[in-house]
Amino acid sequence: MKVYIGRIPAMSHEILDSMINGEHIEVLPEMLGEVELDITSVLREYVRVERDITDRGRDMIADQGLPYNHLFKIKKRLAADSGFGIGDDSIDYLSTQIIELMLHTRHVDEVFSEDHEIRKTIRPMLRRHMAMDSELDMEVRNRIKNLQEGTSDWEVEYKKVMEQVKSAQKLT
Repeated sequence: MKVYIGRIPAMSHEILDSMINGEHIEVLPEMLGEVELDITSVLREYVRVERDITDRGRDMIADQGLPYNHLFKIKKRLAADSGFGIGDDSIDYLSTQIIELMLHTRHVDEVFSEDHEIRKTIRPMLRRHMAMDSELDMEVRNRIKNLQEGTSDWEVEYKKVMEQVKSAQKLT
C-alpha cells in the first residue's frame, strides 16, 4: 500500500469531509482550508519519509551486495526502528497521525469522537486510495510478463513501465 502524491488532495478532502459529516470534529468554515492543508501535510510527510527509507534501503542493498528482492525486508526493519508504518502497517500509522493532528491543531475547534471511531471512518478511505498500488503493480506485471522476474532487465523495465502507468493516471 502506498500514498501517491497525485492522490493526496483528493484523500485530504475526503478525509476532512467524512470527519465533519460523521460529526467527529467541528471546524469553523473559515478554517476548512487550513485543516485540509494540515491533513495534506501529514500525507506529504509520510511520502517523504517513505522515500527516505526506500533510499536508505537501496543504499544498504548496494553496500552489502544483496539482491534487490531484499529491499522490502530492509525497509520494514528501517521503518520499525524509526516507529514508522509501511506496507500493511501504513493505514494504522497514517490514521494515528491524522487523529493526533486533529487533537493538536488549532484549526479544529472540537473533536467529539473517540480515537477508535475516527479510525473506523479514516481507514476505509485510506485503504481505498492506497490500494491503487496493487492495481498498478498488476497492470505493470501484465505489460512485462515476457521478462523473468528478479532479473536486472525485469527490474529496469518494471520501473520504467510503472512510471509510464503512473504518469498516464496522473499519480506522480
